[in-house]
Amino acid sequence: QVQLVESGGGLVQPGGSLRLSCAASGSIFSSDVMGWYRQAPGKQREFVANIVNDFTYYGDSVKGRFTISRDNAKNTVYLQMDSLKPEDTAVYYCWVWVQWKDHYWGQGTQVTVSS
Repeated sequence: QVQLVESGGGLVQPGGSLRLSCAASGSIFSSDVMGWYRQAPGKQREFVANIVNDFTYYGDSVKGRFTISRDNAKNTVYLQMDSLKPEDTAVYYCWVWVQWKDHYWGQGTQVTVSS
C-alpha cells in the first residue's frame, strides 16, 4: 500500500512559477513510474508528466514549460511549473505505478493561475 501527498499548489499570476511536491510513503522503487495528471472543472483528466529511471515524458500542452524531477532517496517527485497560463488552472494529482502493477493517486492540490 502506498500513500501519496501533494503540496505546493496555490494562486499564481500568469507568467509566474510554482513547484509541486509529492511525497510517497510505502515501497517505491526507482524503476517505478511516477508522474502528474491534472483535471480542470468540467474537463477530462489530462496527462502532464511522468518520470522513470531518468526518462521523462511530457504532455504536449506543458512541454517546454514544466519540468519533472525525482528524489528517490526521499520518495518524492516534483513538478516545476514555469510560464504558467490560465489554462493550467486545475487540480494536480500525483500518481505512481508500482512494479508495473498497482496504481496509486494522491488527493490532489489546487493550482489557480489568474490575475
